Amino acid sequence: MTTQIVILAAGMGSRLGRSLPKPLTELADGRTIMRQQHDNIAAAFGQDASITTVVGYKLEHIIDAFPDVNYVYNEQYDQTNTSKSLLRALKATGSGGVLWMNGDVVFDPTALVRAASLVHADRSFVSVNTAKVSDEEVKYTVDAEGFIQELSKQVVGGLGEAVGINYISSADKAALIRQLARVGDQDYFERGIEVAIEQDGLRIEPLDISDLYAVEVDFAEDLERANLFV
Repeated sequence: MTTQIVILAAGMGSRLGRSLPKPLTELADGRTIMRQQHDNIAAAFGQDASITTVVGYKLEHIIDAFPDVNYVYNEQYDQTNTSKSLLRALKATGSGGVLWMNGDVVFDPTALVRAASLVHADRSFVSVNTAKVSDEEVKYTVDAEGFIQELSKQVVGGLGEAVGINYISSADKAALIRQLARVGDQDYFERGIEVAIEQDGLRIEPLDISDLYAVEVDFAEDLERANLFV
């Protein structure tokens, strides 16, 4: 069965200070961030993966580097956040569940191997790291049954951080699409998930990958840290 995978790569990535889209940033091993992601996807799902990439800023560079995937264009990439990029992608992927990741995350290949069982079972999840809880990161709490309850940068008393690798099941997809359409243009996609939990009763599991590396590359120091792993 084909696994639908989305990479969110429309943003300008201005904080890193590079001229190319951030996913094309070269790592210490010579691969780009996006190439590392593609390699990780292949390691976990083989030829059964169908990749859709959301592009915007300098999209031609990404398309030239990865001509064999599907593309969705966020023409408002400079005016909207990841909620609207994910909305476009989910609408373009058909009826099945979708695994998605931020295009600037450098991560251990085992993270997707671990996620594969939940993907194949079609169970919604958010990958999390409980080893650290930084104020500027997206944090989470859980309800009495262990499902995600709060998910935002504003969470107080968070149990850990969301790392930017997530899955929405086929059953939950319509509710998330509806809420992503409703949230603000500047909201992250996590706001859509949080509202869908509140209003639609979605049950999203935290998938703990604290023992694995996952680095969201926003600044030069993040890139230095990511390069310690690859």
